[in-house]
Amino acid sequence: MTPSEDPSDPETAQLRAFERQRRQRHSTTAEDYCELIADLIDEAGEARAVDIARRFGVSHATVVNAVGRLRRDGYVSSQPYRAIFLTDEGARLAAMSKHRHGIVLRFLEALGVDPETARSDAEGIEHHVSEATLAAFERFIRERG
Repeated sequence: MTPSEDPSDPETAQLRAFERQRRQRHSTTAEDYCELIADLIDEAGEARAVDIARRFGVSHATVVNAVGRLRRDGYVSSQPYRAIFLTDEGARLAAMSKHRHGIVLRFLEALGVDPETARSDAEGIEHHVSEATLAAFERFIRERG
């Protein structure tokens, strides 16, 4: 049995929420990697797999596999044993992710969450919050001054 198409139907609402979460989980890794690659390029002029592995606390092989997926999806360009660079699409994804992260971080801090916890929580929340909720966060931040 499929849920009705009535958006107010609880079953339909639940289905849409789960579908959205599945799509977001798929993009979370790409967003995190692109954001970190952009940060490393800004800091050191290049992003290397070893640096990414160290920052994420994962193995070099994990990074190589992830970079392969990012290359396949058009977010990065790289060659074996060379630096990793963002494509225009990867740079766009990194900027969007960084922007979302900043909004969530400022919102949590405006609520009085301590900076360390806010930074940690923002890492997860940024990937799962809707545009409407981000806009509400921004309004809240503006109104609080």
